[in-house]
Amino acid sequence: MTTTETSGWTGTRAGMPREGAVAERSKTVTLQDIALFTEITGDRNPLHYDEAAARASVFGGLIVQGGVTTGILNALVAEDLPGPGTVFLGMELKFLKAVYVNDTITGRVQITQVRTDKPICTIAVHIHNQKGDVCVSGQATTYTATL
Repeated sequence: MTTTETSGWTGTRAGMPREGAVAERSKTVTLQDIALFTEITGDRNPLHYDEAAARASVFGGLIVQGGVTTGILNALVAEDLPGPGTVFLGMELKFLKAVYVNDTITGRVQITQVRTDKPICTIAVHIHNQKGDVCVSGQATTYTATL
């Protein structure tokens, strides 16, 4: 049996997570989040800024950029599970429902597989809104660096 001390997880801050472990974070997304994301990316889609156009669209109102919505997953893996030093190696996401300005989203990650020879995990990821509607669902692979 490989232990954390003799595995690929040696030296990671949080150590090797267990399969089934879960972490969640919540955030209310605002117009300021949209503006900050636009500063970084240049994404000025009218669905995020033009209230009249967004209201007349299939969405019926201003929606938040997907990068703002999924950003909560970055915080989860880097801060909570697997923890500090963790980066994404890959991610497959399905955007199932739009996130609107002033929605409160909750990101959830669950460890589904842990490699013992290397600090690599497979993680189920989900983001839901305050009504419990799943907005984003998918899977990610992470690597945790020693720090």
